[in-house]
Amino acid sequence: MPSYECVFIARNDVTQQQVEAIADQMAEVIGQQGGTVKKREYWGLRGLAYRIKKNRKGHYMLLGVDGPAGAMHEVERQLGLHEDVLREMTIRVEAITEEPSAILAKRGDDRERERGFRGPKPAGRFASGRGGRGGDDREEFRARPREEGEGGMGEED
Repeated sequence: MPSYECVFIARNDVTQQQVEAIADQMAEVIGQQGGTVKKREYWGLRGLAYRIKKNRKGHYMLLGVDGPAGAMHEVERQLGLHEDVLREMTIRVEAITEEPSAILAKRGDDRERERGFRGPKPAGRFASGRGGRGGDDREEFRARPREEGEGGMGEED
């Protein structure tokens, strides 16, 4: 049986449970047509590249399907009719892998690096964060020693 990957984007004002319910409906349609859903990934609420139907964000869901072409045509038709689905895209693939998709793998890498070691501080003008030669050794911050004949505040000549 051919394998497909189907990604759909649901509106941002629906809940994750409603997105899961849409995926359940599509899995039921695929099952009735003689196919199976091998992989299911919720990618989360993500920003869209441009506004779609006045939405700037959407819930992304991936379905990995083994099934006949007729089942996928019916899934595409029902996703197109569903009022909560903004976009859908289905492609045929050679095989459905069990490993996480690139989106989830990237998210895991980001979480590992989050707030960890960020590398050595760069030398030069960024060392102090103020654009100087670093630290408080710049002239305007350096305290100059007073000399004997130099007048200070409150002293009169």
